[in-house]
Amino acid sequence: MGKFVIKETKTGTKFDLKATNGEVIATSEVYTTEAACRKGIASVQKNAPVAGVEDQTVEGFETVKHPKYEIYLDKAGEFRFRLKATNGEIIAVSEGYKAMASCKNGIESVRKNAADSKIVDEREDG
Repeated sequence: MGKFVIKETKTGTKFDLKATNGEVIATSEVYTTEAACRKGIASVQKNAPVAGVEDQTVEGFETVKHPKYEIYLDKAGEFRFRLKATNGEIIAVSEGYKAMASCKNGIESVRKNAADSKIVDEREDG
């Protein structure tokens, strides 16, 4: 089972969703409050398992309604995904992947891990 890890940054609070093996599979934006961060986690837990996939790397791609994972190419030419909630807000983003298959595996891992992952607050540790 994966876990959501809440961390302090210089400008606020964010979370990482980690897979069972400890790898970070998705990261949030930086929130100004812990409450907002926890709402973001709840949104990922709710939306990740049911979100469709929109592959924006294909010309003339089919638009998928929210919630959805958007697969896109970053400036370095790597595949990434962002998870958008029903309201269209980005609630989690991935790292860059060299291969499309790895990016899709990342999405599946988020789907699998998001719903029942425990929340760990690492801010007490500094």
